[in-house]
Amino acid sequence: MSSQEKTFTVQAGQETRLDKFLVQSLPEHSRTRLQALIHEGAVSVDSQPVTKTGFVLEAGKRVSIIVPDPEPVELQAEDIHLDVVYENADLVIINKPAGMVVHPAPGHSSGTLVHAALGSFGDLQGIGGEIRPGIVHRLDKDTSGLIIIAKNDQSHRWLQDQFRLRKVEKVYIALVDGKPPTPYGRIEAAIARDPAHRKQMAVVSEGRGRPAVTEYKTLTQFPEHTLIEAHPFTGRTHQIRLHMAFLNCPIVGDLVYGHKKLSL
Repeated sequence: MSSQEKTFTVQAGQETRLDKFLVQSLPEHSRTRLQALIHEGAVSVDSQPVTKTGFVLEAGKRVSIIVPDPEPVELQAEDIHLDVVYENADLVIINKPAGMVVHPAPGHSSGTLVHAALGSFGDLQGIGGEIRPGIVHRLDKDTSGLIIIAKNDQSHRWLQDQFRLRKVEKVYIALVDGKPPTPYGRIEAAIARDPAHRKQMAVVSEGRGRPAVTEYKTLTQFPEHTLIEAHPFTGRTHQIRLHMAFLNCPIVGDLVYGHKKLSL
């Protein structure tokens, strides 16, 4: 495996912790990645190896770091067509079809969005030291919609911050059974792992789960169904599916939280 050695001199005013200095000097790498390299002995100060991330640097010190090139992951690239909505050197936006799993998991060792991305994009620069796509968020298998994929560590961290700081507005369109109690509404109902079905989530009383908030509005009313627009303000697993089922208006076709038979 090849690697690159980079050297920096600490200037007056830059005196700080070793890991913080490296984050400032190498913004294309995450703090976690750089801290791992420090622990692995890949960083030296004035030619002396330093393995403590909190080592305090003084002005005039020379810091050297050996950064290995990203390693290929064990996942195999697959030739699967992807509907690319937008792409540049840092990220790509995919319109994920219903039926496609995002991440490999037990029972889904191939055919996922990750496998498809590895086969479709040759300019992945590596995330966390591995050549792999940076999946910033996810959608359920049976949900279609836009997914953003980072191509490098820097864009991955930036996108993660946008989601964490809630600067990204998520909008979902769903057809639900029945009619919500009001044309517009806000659902505040905590979500936790279902103790009886560990692969499922459940709405629970406040204090037993993580807070979850969804707002919805009616777009079109049909005799037995309603087309809604949902805005989740939190990102809990299965949140919209659970919240609509909580209103007794489960999403059409949701065989986990909704009606077991379609009523179209």
